[in-house]
Amino acid sequence: MSVGPVRIIRRYGPLTDPQPVRDVDMNAPLYVTPQAVVLPPVPGGPELADLLRQLLEVQREQLSLLKAQQAAQDSLSRWRAFLNRWTGEFPEVGGTCKQMLPLLERAYLSLIRDLTDRLKDVGNDLDDEFVMTEFLDRYGVRLTQLGNILTQLSPIADAAPATDAPTA
Repeated sequence: MSVGPVRIIRRYGPLTDPQPVRDVDMNAPLYVTPQAVVLPPVPGGPELADLLRQLLEVQREQLSLLKAQQAAQDSLSRWRAFLNRWTGEFPEVGGTCKQMLPLLERAYLSLIRDLTDRLKDVGNDLDDEFVMTEFLDRYGVRLTQLGNILTQLSPIADAAPATDAPTA
């Protein structure tokens, strides 16, 4: 904060010798510092130790809940456990799924390509009931079933260990 100009009047010479009066304007900044911040005293001894202990307990509980939530949402580990549970009776299933999955994906994408090519040819004729029925009969069931098969085999193939694939 600064104060406005200060006006100082000085007289020169002895009091008996009148001299002209001079006005001198002086500007000087005035700085105000804020009051010191006083922090409350830090609790010490057993109170602080008890608060820290409670904080650690809450953090451990949160960590265990997060680990349980992550484990419940990890579908890959569930599929791995599924394959491990049946590895004695079906040891080759995971590797075979991993090996055959690219073939199924290729067939699925070929079917989608054929479907989109057919849609380009048909154009606006899908409004016709006969054309729509023929289109759905031709592609609907096969596309749905192949998509369901991929949905079932993909997680098993992902969960299978890399060394589980049979050699051709």
